Amino acid sequence: MKITATSHTIRPVIAADVASIHAMILELAEFESLSHEVQSTGDDLHRALFGERPVAEAVVACAGDEVIGFAIFFTHYSTFTGKPGIYLEDLFVRPQFRSHGVGKQLLVHVARMAVERGCARYEWSVLDWNESAIRFYESCGAEMQGDWRRMRVSGDALIRLAGLSG
Repeated sequence: MKITATSHTIRPVIAADVASIHAMILELAEFESLSHEVQSTGDDLHRALFGERPVAEAVVACAGDEVIGFAIFFTHYSTFTGKPGIYLEDLFVRPQFRSHGVGKQLLVHVARMAVERGCARYEWSVLDWNESAIRFYESCGAEMQGDWRRMRVSGDALIRLAGLSG
């Protein structure tokens, strides 16, 4: 299918999209050489988006009935601005649909949501080796925050930090 900027739509995720999104998460992990870190299942994603207490939101890009990309994000809070922000966890467009404006439209759609919600910030992380993504984000007005480094505690270290390990 030939795709143009007007031949696809962006819409909120529905439960029927979860399997497609999860498959693309696996594609993203493979591209990033991080497949070994994927533990999530489609059920996990469904709970995160549609469970009793959703912790994430998503929008999808569709060409006809086919989901061709997604953006998963969540709200956070900035103590410095006193306002919420949106953190973009993942943005992904299937390779055969790239370079047609789909990724930018997903990014813009979530930016509009951030503005409508009174958010002070719209943030995400990018792997330092992914030069094409960095150029894309910079072309959209994003600035690299070089003086900040992301920290993570997970697995056994998280359990130890929580004081739950003997």
